Amino acid sequence: MGTLGKAREAPRKPSHGCRAAPKARLEGKPSSSPLPSHPSLAQITQFRMMVSLGHLAKGASLDDLIDSCVQSFDADGNLCRSNQLLQVMLTMHRILISSAELLQKVITLYKDALAKNSPGLCLKICYFVRYWITEFWIMFKIDASLASTMEEFQELVKANGEELHCRLIDTTQINARDWSRKLTQRIKSNTSKKRKVSLLFDHLEPEELSEHLTYLEFKSFRRISFSDYQNYLVNSCVKENPTMERSIALCNGISQWVQLMVLSRPTPQLRAEVFIKFIQVAQKLHQLQNFNTLMAVIGGLCHSSISRLKETSSHVPHEINKVLGEMTELLSSCRNYDNYRRAYGECTHFKIPILGVHLKDLISLYEAMPDYLEEGKVNVHKLLALYNHINELVQLQEVAPPLEANKDLVHLLTLSLDLYYTEDEIYELSYAREPRNHKAPSVFKNYDHDQDGYISQEEFEKIAASFPFSFCVMDKDREGLISREEITAYFMRASSIYSKLGLGFPHNFQETTYLKPTFCDNCAGFLWGVIKQGYRCKDCGMNCHKQCKDLVVFECKKRAKNSTAPTENSTSVGPTSNLCSLGAKDLHHGNKHPESR
Repeated sequence: MGTLGKAREAPRKPSHGCRAAPKARLEGKPSSSPLPSHPSLAQITQFRMMVSLGHLAKGASLDDLIDSCVQSFDADGNLCRSNQLLQVMLTMHRILISSAELLQKVITLYKDALAKNSPGLCLKICYFVRYWITEFWIMFKIDASLASTMEEFQELVKANGEELHCRLIDTTQINARDWSRKLTQRIKSNTSKKRKVSLLFDHLEPEELSEHLTYLEFKSFRRISFSDYQNYLVNSCVKENPTMERSIALCNGISQWVQLMVLSRPTPQLRAEVFIKFIQVAQKLHQLQNFNTLMAVIGGLCHSSISRLKETSSHVPHEINKVLGEMTELLSSCRNYDNYRRAYGECTHFKIPILGVHLKDLISLYEAMPDYLEEGKVNVHKLLALYNHINELVQLQEVAPPLEANKDLVHLLTLSLDLYYTEDEIYELSYAREPRNHKAPSVFKNYDHDQDGYISQEEFEKIAASFPFSFCVMDKDREGLISREEITAYFMRASSIYSKLGLGFPHNFQETTYLKPTFCDNCAGFLWGVIKQGYRCKDCGMNCHKQCKDLVVFECKKRAKNSTAPTENSTSVGPTSNLCSLGAKDLHHGNKHPESR
């Protein structure tokens, strides 16, 4: 793991003179405690919280938890015990009930206190609501139902003439706040004219590019609030969660930009130079401990639209491929991202996690533990575990990145990443740069000894003898000679006819989550992602991308084997297997890349 470079000091006073390059600096949020650095600190914190909660930690009714929160305040409104239960209840209650329902229970408690003529309890209830408003005021801004229920409570308190109580639960100050976490507009697909792939890529060194990418990543990451993580848990998706949508869109945009930057170069040598530069960017991102953008960059370089470029790969030095292999191994999903988790746990100070991995952890934890225990008691242990996991992510926002960013470059980079290309368009560009049949199929090269692009009729008959396609006619451009294009067309036409005769072997593809690095058997590209990275045939075990599964021309070998099994005298279809292993596979994407990615 690389170490962080020395942080640059930003000017402490604003300059009123003209500056050629205004600087942008992200400040960490005000923090009341240092950022956790020890890998097991979250578990230690959870254990301490469980101890401080005493008997409640083993489970309690929702009413008991609310009552305990109310009793956390003394007659003057000061906390007389730890605020941990308050924090957990007010942040995680939506797993159990809505915020409006929680406030309704508080209102019922207030009414009961009024009926029992218990002014002290009424006052503590108002202190509790004031704490809720003060610490989590954003909930009252974005939850219309909660705001409506609060108005009902305010009317109740006002009707009973308690002026102090009215002041305590006043929410008018919320609108007067400087709302630093502005709501992000929902991301909409833009179908406007495509922009240039990059406005500044050639003019930035890898270090500067990685720093500006990290600036954008942190700016997006720090906007994800505690409530956003809650919404993700409750809805199990990022729909109606604009800040998370934007973070994911940024990651996808970077990955696509990497692909387009490589593909924008007309020659293999130039494409290799871009590839090498992005590897250097990845190394700098690793040093900055920006794992999320690192995942996006490596994902773009390992995408099948890039990994299929064999001519380009031939210009990439072995050392660069070695670094790519190390990065791929670091980010591998093998053993539940064990390599990444260890590296991430060893990092201190500023770091940006792979958001998808930690969101997956949240969902796993949420699904694994029940909401309630026996006798309808709330599973407090689950609430604590989820709270600590989210809180650990939120605390990362308190440490600003050790870098400065040029505002003009940030703006240009943002424009460059705002792309409107579909997967199909990227693949079209990839095939335009290096056509699918760019290299002669190996079955052809074995007979084209002089490498002139032609084989003789006699040599062709030796090849054709291995395949049951005598009904296919071979046209020749030159008398007695057959070109590579002709033999390619021969195999493709033969394969099509064979399929129309009902002798094909369709695959039984199922969407699959892979726990170790896996490559597409159709295009040789890496199956990238956190979950459901690709499709696997249940019968023959073939793996491929979603976009590749309808393009596969290889037979399902297990089914072919089974079709010969019913009788001892059945005719073998072995030659057809040879077509796929020697012909079609080579025709479509050439030999496997020497450095698997």
